Amino acid sequence: MKKGLIGLAILCTLCAAIPSWAGGGNGAPTGAHYNLNIIGMDNPKSSPMTGSDRHTIFVGLGSKKSDPNATNVVSNIWLTPGDFQVCDGNGFDPAYDCAGNQIGRGMNGAVFQLPCNTAIPTDYGCAQGTASASYQVWGRALGQPGGSATITTCAYDDLGTLICSSENTLNVFSRGKGKQTFQDVTSQLTTLQGVCFDLNFVTTCGSVSLFSGYLQDYVWQYDNNGLRLAQIRLYYLNQ
Repeated sequence: MKKGLIGLAILCTLCAAIPSWAGGGNGAPTGAHYNLNIIGMDNPKSSPMTGSDRHTIFVGLGSKKSDPNATNVVSNIWLTPGDFQVCDGNGFDPAYDCAGNQIGRGMNGAVFQLPCNTAIPTDYGCAQGTASASYQVWGRALGQPGGSATITTCAYDDLGTLICSSENTLNVFSRGKGKQTFQDVTSQLTTLQGVCFDLNFVTTCGSVSLFSGYLQDYVWQYDNNGLRLAQIRLYYLNQ
């Protein structure tokens, strides 16, 4: 697949196919995929960035951990069910889903749409009638060496408590020197593992799929320490 580098954003088209491991040298499967770029910015974007076919999301940059005055910045990427699509690419202003509805509990953030993932078994799976599919997610860090970011999947329970997965991408999106390879982040970005939450005033524990119906307002918390670009690839399976 031909790739073009425009600034830090590497754009590619959306299509569905079964991925294979025939080569490529970057650690990811070969084959058609949806490409999502998360770009760290020093200065907030001002345009709404909704209602387009963009493949980029802009979030706060933070500073590299090597900086003695390092500060991290946490941005919200709110999640809604449906085919892969960036609904709102601006992580600095109010969040809007693909139908134009404001979401995000009054907080700022970008919005990404993706199906409930049936490829990862959980204790609490996809809610009936929710858009679902079997797919894999791969990610790597790009941009200048030294930056890092961690993505954690979270959601809210019946009491309005923020519940976050025990799994995250801590060791994935770290930009070292040399060639950066993709790693499988399917579980980290499509499930909440090892969580306990309130369900009808009963404490319930287990693993939870995105859009399971047992939690609400799912979100990726993007904790950035100077990473300019995180690249994520999503591959449909069995299509």
